[in-house]
Amino acid sequence: MTKPRTSKPKALPQKSPAVSQTTRKVGNTPKLVTKAAPKTGKIPVSVTSSKLQTLSTSALSGSTFLNRELSWLAFNERVLYEAVNPQNPLIERLNYSAICGSNLDEFFMVRIAGIHRQIAANVTTKGPDGLLPKESLNMVRQHTHTMLREIEAVTRQIMTELRTAGVDLVRVSELSKPERTALRQQFLEQIQPVLTPLIVDPSHPFPYISNLSLNLAVTLYAGKHEEPAFARVKVPVGVLPRIVKLGDAGTGERLLLLEDVIAGHLDDLFRGRQVLQAHVFRVTRNTDYEFDEEEAEDLLATIEDGLRRRRFGSAVRLEILSDMPAEMREFLRQRLKLDDADVFELQGPLGTANLMGLDVDRPDLRFPVHQPRLPDLNGEDEEGIFHMLQQHDVLLHHPYDSFVNVLNFVQQAAEDPKVLAIKQTLYRTGDDPRLINALRTAAENGKQVVALIELKARFDEQRNISSARRLERVGAHVVYGVSGLKTHGKVTLVVRREDDKLRRYVHIGTGNYNPKTARLYTDLSLLSAREDLGSDVATLFNHLTGYADAEYQSLLVAPDTARSGFEKLLEREIANVAAGKPGWARLKFNSLTDPEMIQALYRASQGGVKVQLMVRGVCCLRPGVEGLSENIEVRSLIGRFLEHARIYAFAGDTQDGVGRAPDIYIGSADWMSRNLDRRVEVIAPVSEKKQQQQLVKLLDTEWADQRGAWALSEDGRYYKLEGTESAQQDFL
Repeated sequence: MTKPRTSKPKALPQKSPAVSQTTRKVGNTPKLVTKAAPKTGKIPVSVTSSKLQTLSTSALSGSTFLNRELSWLAFNERVLYEAVNPQNPLIERLNYSAICGSNLDEFFMVRIAGIHRQIAANVTTKGPDGLLPKESLNMVRQHTHTMLREIEAVTRQIMTELRTAGVDLVRVSELSKPERTALRQQFLEQIQPVLTPLIVDPSHPFPYISNLSLNLAVTLYAGKHEEPAFARVKVPVGVLPRIVKLGDAGTGERLLLLEDVIAGHLDDLFRGRQVLQAHVFRVTRNTDYEFDEEEAEDLLATIEDGLRRRRFGSAVRLEILSDMPAEMREFLRQRLKLDDADVFELQGPLGTANLMGLDVDRPDLRFPVHQPRLPDLNGEDEEGIFHMLQQHDVLLHHPYDSFVNVLNFVQQAAEDPKVLAIKQTLYRTGDDPRLINALRTAAENGKQVVALIELKARFDEQRNISSARRLERVGAHVVYGVSGLKTHGKVTLVVRREDDKLRRYVHIGTGNYNPKTARLYTDLSLLSAREDLGSDVATLFNHLTGYADAEYQSLLVAPDTARSGFEKLLEREIANVAAGKPGWARLKFNSLTDPEMIQALYRASQGGVKVQLMVRGVCCLRPGVEGLSENIEVRSLIGRFLEHARIYAFAGDTQDGVGRAPDIYIGSADWMSRNLDRRVEVIAPVSEKKQQQQLVKLLDTEWADQRGAWALSEDGRYYKLEGTESAQQDFL
């Protein structure tokens, strides 16, 4: 193993630069004007984000497991750090802030909702971190309140800097009279027709407030000696852009928030009524709906019914602005059946996730456009990519290598008359039609097409249902996976007739078959014609579609052999050290939460195995504890692209430091209980020396990163590494 370059972890400064704030009321929403802090030569930290380096993921100091929820919140804070980092362009910083808001939304919809369900079910079993569900909820509530305020403060700071840069997000009250006239016309023609004001009275009950919807709570004059009437106006984000462009903005950009435009024209919406006040609020609901597969005769119908029910999950969070009157706050809280602790009083803007991808023509405020490499996998031979794979495997590193080659692999197979069958697992495909169209073409060309579509891919269920129906209409065999398991593995099998015999070609990846995210996530693709992989993948599909017994030569497959396979690899490294041989493990994945695998890593450390973990997100392992994990180091890498690849590298069966190459695998599984026990995951060995060297170099480069790397310490805190070395920049 090449010894990686390292940098000593260094804590961030405990105090943030001074930031002065003044609040100016404009309409019904306070506006925070933030003066930029002076340059200090160090990365400045926002008014509240100085806690970025102080949040400990340890719930109890004596526990050998870090708290999962706190570890996730620490990950989101590392992302938020990129939003305050001046090395990133301004619009990209706004995107990071939006990602943090979106991440936190999903955290409430799934993780917080799950804790609520445990409490409702009277669960009294402590988690690995030593906490009861109610204790975990109380602790997480405190930190999420802090994080929401951090995200909004950072967003306001970025908006102030955008204004200085000529991208001017203004309020309706700041417009000139001609601009107000033009905006009203724009409102009447392009916004008002979409709006539906809903009054609450004896004949109009309190309306259903949909998940993550942005709303205006409006009070109307009801007459002398009468209580003001309440009305709700939904801000149609999604139907309309969150950012409204004001006509021709000239050399700069004059932009307004959609909710501010609506609030500034309520008199037109409630014509003939006197509008007293309006206040923005937002609701988050439980979307952690469980599908009962065992009782389902038709899984497709069950999933569709579950999606309808999910829309009406109970509320888990109410976000309001601090200027909302106490009586209105209490009215909403009671109608939504929430505790006081579930009401988040903020400065705004609410719903920062909707600010992603600000549509302004300012390339100078964005990352430079990245054009992925497009390795020529076709060569001069008419057999194209199949001829190349007959010679050697191909390993692609996305997004630096274009995902187009994976699409081309499937498209060539669909059109090649020698190809007899294509089988593929589909988890998240996105909106790009090329992959589904290629499978449809293959079916129309008379090939056997099997699409194993995972209907339970959270938040992508409806898209996957639509894809399934499109493929069924052209005669493809559509399978919905194994009951009780999610099919998360990323695998394609192509069967081709060559010289009167059949040959199998495979693609095994760490990421989804989604061309859009393949430009945003770092992932790996292995294309191969190896007989052992082809045979194993064929066995896998027979098992998934026909429940045939499965034995694998080379693949590790969850839930059957992945956990035991990884444990044996770690045990072999312990034996290597005991025999005086080198023993190490270098592992890269998104999350590490499974208690058994963490214990296996602790045993490896105690056995003298050197362990390097690159865990982007949640990590419940406590590194560097004497007698427990002193041989384990943990890093997290955050950058322009979302680190998503999974690599599992082990020293292997070496002799005196010399011998066969290390054992290196890639695949779709994080070391979480759900991945190893409740999902179909596929992990493939990389056996050709060239590709093994490529992966070792990748791991070396990422471990040497300082620009986006954080180190996890024994006390459960993450510390930013100091330096400019950037793995992602090196790959670019």
